Amino acid sequence: MVQAPKNVEVRLKLPLLELSGSWEPNDAERRAAWELYVELTTRVSVVPLREDEGLLQEALTSLYSLFGTTREILRRYGPQVAEPKRNGQYNFGYLAVAMLNYGVRPLLATWHPVLEDWESRRPADRSRRDHERAWPQAAQLRTALNDTRHVLAAYADLLATACGVPNLLGAFPSPRP
Repeated sequence: MVQAPKNVEVRLKLPLLELSGSWEPNDAERRAAWELYVELTTRVSVVPLREDEGLLQEALTSLYSLFGTTREILRRYGPQVAEPKRNGQYNFGYLAVAMLNYGVRPLLATWHPVLEDWESRRPADRSRRDHERAWPQAAQLRTALNDTRHVLAAYADLLATACGVPNLLGAFPSPRP
């Protein structure tokens, strides 16, 4: 049986918010944390996307899907994951919503419409990949995705700690230059 810590230190620096304090997850919060952890560690959200890999639109879509997944998790585990804690401690609900609204939403709100506008101008004889690679702002979006990846990797690490499991992100090899 996994021995999870009783108290988890929270130190997260989001683009618009910094969280610092503690979290004593209950059993429902640990189960919810595990589900969200699995989602984060198996998406481009925390796995580096090299310059020659993937499509930016697919990366944004993957990040957007975290909203639906997180909502499902919050509904499934109910109020137990958002109960107020003593001494202002964090709870899973607060941490999950902060991740979405301050870690993911700023990236999507900025870049999704800009990329969508560029994609709408793709000539019929050009592939999605070639058109995206020709986008003058592609490198900027990749940088923004990488910045968000670091934020979400910190969340994944926090969730792994709360679940008492090693961080599975170490299973991913470092990207080749």
